[in-house]
Amino acid sequence: MDLGTTSALGVGTALVGVVLLALGAQLQSRGLAGVRAEDAGARRGALKLRHLARLPRSGRWVGGVLLTGAAMILNLLSLRLAPLIVVQPLGVVALITTALLNAATNAYRLTWASIGAMAVCVVGIGTFVTVGALTARNAVVSDADLGQILAALAVAALVLATGLATLRRRFPATLNVLAAGVLSGFVVTLAKTVVTRVSVGNLGWLTLVGLIALVGVAVTSTYFVQSAYTSGPVDLIVAGLTIIDPLVAVSLGVLVLGEASRTPGWAIAAQSVSGVVAIAGVFLLARSHPQAIRTP
Repeated sequence: MDLGTTSALGVGTALVGVVLLALGAQLQSRGLAGVRAEDAGARRGALKLRHLARLPRSGRWVGGVLLTGAAMILNLLSLRLAPLIVVQPLGVVALITTALLNAATNAYRLTWASIGAMAVCVVGIGTFVTVGALTARNAVVSDADLGQILAALAVAALVLATGLATLRRRFPATLNVLAAGVLSGFVVTLAKTVVTRVSVGNLGWLTLVGLIALVGVAVTSTYFVQSAYTSGPVDLIVAGLTIIDPLVAVSLGVLVLGEASRTPGWAIAAQSVSGVVAIAGVFLLARSHPQAIRTP
């Protein structure tokens, strides 16, 4: 298959995955709400070990985890078929799906302002992905590339740990989403590098280190995602994740993996503008979301 056909298959696989991700997020959020309802004194945004211990008893939460697992498998397959900077921004589709599910679950209507904000997100990311699919390329991941990704991960972990230690009590929702989004971006990038290296038979010690880092970061990211679900409306959490995650992953894909090394200037300009448009859409949604408006 040529690059265009392969990228198209990757995009299609990713779209199915993000829909499953949205369904999984909704079920996990509802399962967490039920578990935390048993603990009336729990602080908003805080997820304790006792909550984690009760989660496997929640059928909704378990179902959400299974759907999320299926979404992750499809995401890995899509990363094998298409460049990271094409696949990862498609997560914004989960925002639309989650918003509709959350509105139905909580019996409220999306306002025209919030619908317009989501439309801005979709147009921005849609343009970004279309341009990327036409110009980006898959790259072979060298030892130096993987080393740079691991070094960047160490720096990001140090910064996040400092921020969480000092500011998490004041800004639980923001810090949970930020940590989850940044770490999720590294999860995707590490998954891309490990899958690519294994597929070409590169099974050296650095690939093993990358795999171990992938598992550790994935577990930590999952904790912060679950904590984020306790901090506010699930579709706002998904909105934040679907912007922060791609920003981190795309930045690593461009700066480290060289997926945009052959991208012409017009495409870089178009993707820069469309990325800014997508981010603006998330901020607009945060200001116009019906639940956010009603919550003090």
